[in-house]
Amino acid sequence: MAELARVMRFSTAGELTASIAHEINQPLGAILTNAETAKAILKSPSPDIAELNEIVDDILKDDQRANEVIRRMRSLLKKAPFELKNFDLNDLVRETLGVLSSLAVGRKVELSSLITQNALPILGDRIQLQQVILNLVVNGIDAMRDTPSENRIISIRTSRVENVAQLSVSDRGPGIPEDKLKEVFEPFFTSKAEGMGMGLSIARTIIEAHHGLISAKNRDHGGASFRIRLPLVS
Repeated sequence: MAELARVMRFSTAGELTASIAHEINQPLGAILTNAETAKAILKSPSPDIAELNEIVDDILKDDQRANEVIRRMRSLLKKAPFELKNFDLNDLVRETLGVLSSLAVGRKVELSSLITQNALPILGDRIQLQQVILNLVVNGIDAMRDTPSENRIISIRTSRVENVAQLSVSDRGPGIPEDKLKEVFEPFFTSKAEGMGMGLSIARTIIEAHHGLISAKNRDHGGASFRIRLPLVS
């Protein structure tokens, strides 16, 4: 299963490449501008030390931003064993939304999230579960390519239902043909001309390895919704 998950990580990384490049270019561009400004100040007869200190602080912050993007990319691609740890599903969802923010802006998609205030402690492999969430959101974004930009909304919701953590990812695309709803998690099923049809199959494998369930349905007002249910731990 680790190898299957790695296949999905590389596939998702391909979708996020432009987004990641944009994320890195922003802090790098700011660092260059600040460095050039600092150099100009140092050439003046009486450099403003306070202003130079502020510039250095800004450079440090932008350097940390770039490092964080690189760290996320390495985490996305590294070959890691299946590793179970306790963590809050809500925290993972927030982190994943941060990874996706630039992609959403680039595709003119709104990420609408409603994260429950209740803690959702689960036992799982953080990296693999993040890949599942990334895959579902990227699929939703792809599904809305022909949707008017003002209607391109991905809704991410978390909730607690008895002893289960629940996560849903919904889009406003064309939805799934009713006769195909039972096939979406089968290997090689895809609606994309260039797709391999492995993402949702691997996602199901990962969720079931966590003793959870993943399901799909069409929304009443258009679009598709995917729901994940994972057991809570005390």
